[in-house]
Amino acid sequence: MSKIKNSVCAAVVQASSVLFDREGTLKKIAQLTADAASKGARLIVFPEAFISAYPRGMDFGAVVGARSDEGREDFLRYWQSSVDVPGPEVDTLAALAQGHNVHLVIGVIERDGGTLYCTVLFFSPEGYLGKHRKLMPTGSERLVWGYGDGATLPVFETSLGRLGSVICWENYMPLMRMAMYNKGIQLYCAPTADTRDTWFATMRHIAVEGRCFVLSCNQFVRAKDYPDDLCPSHNPEDILSRGGSCIVDPFGNFLVEPYFEGESILIADLDMDEIVRGKYDFDVVGHYARPDVFQLVVNEQDTPAVVVTGAESSEGANNKSETAEKGTRC
Repeated sequence: MSKIKNSVCAAVVQASSVLFDREGTLKKIAQLTADAASKGARLIVFPEAFISAYPRGMDFGAVVGARSDEGREDFLRYWQSSVDVPGPEVDTLAALAQGHNVHLVIGVIERDGGTLYCTVLFFSPEGYLGKHRKLMPTGSERLVWGYGDGATLPVFETSLGRLGSVICWENYMPLMRMAMYNKGIQLYCAPTADTRDTWFATMRHIAVEGRCFVLSCNQFVRAKDYPDDLCPSHNPEDILSRGGSCIVDPFGNFLVEPYFEGESILIADLDMDEIVRGKYDFDVVGHYARPDVFQLVVNEQDTPAVVVTGAESSEGANNKSETAEKGTRC
């Protein structure tokens, strides 16, 4: 047990999902969560797109100007293994967080109609908290994932601290980082698929810039983790994602060094008082800001494709009345 007075025991889970197998991945999450909780973790972070897959190496049959029938079948398979929010998988994860008395932060592929989103879900011992949809998919990710909007940029006030997430290369968006700092983020979760050496300098920079704890979490994946018919390599032992999960303190020091040796649960005790110690001489949205020179405007409104205005049909009015009545009962 930690001897730090104001301490949070946090874990980043470096593992491979059971690719394109939602139920198999949920079973693995249950075991990994139990293992992390048994080691004392109160916050457990899983990688980007953990349910059901980060489809590294797949092209979904696309070239400029054309898509193949085989690629459409691959997309269908991806969609079928994704998660509805709300939905039964969210309920399962909420029960898992409640059963182990932990906070969970986990990357999923969320389906909303025919569109998929790279999403992070948040859970506390009380249940489901909410979600963040990745604002800007990178490169070929844009082929299979939609764009999030400002309506899902949460930082949650929890018993552990202010908890939020910025996914993969969103962390290279300085204005997004500033928006999160303004929300007072303390536990900055950075699920990712980036294994480049440059990533770790970014994690240290963000920790110092935001005077927050940064929990970076990546998958460790071998070719054999893919289904046989989707494997992008002929050698089953080829490493397709080397991990590199790490935990950084508000002064940019590694509490857990980037790890590349395989699947692992990496744990550190976070001294939350370090955040205030760090802000003594640098508070990026406080005394170190210059709002007379720089200001950021953030649009956190939902941006639906269809907005209905004007006179309502009787059926629409009745539906609205029923919804309001249900809301009153809640």
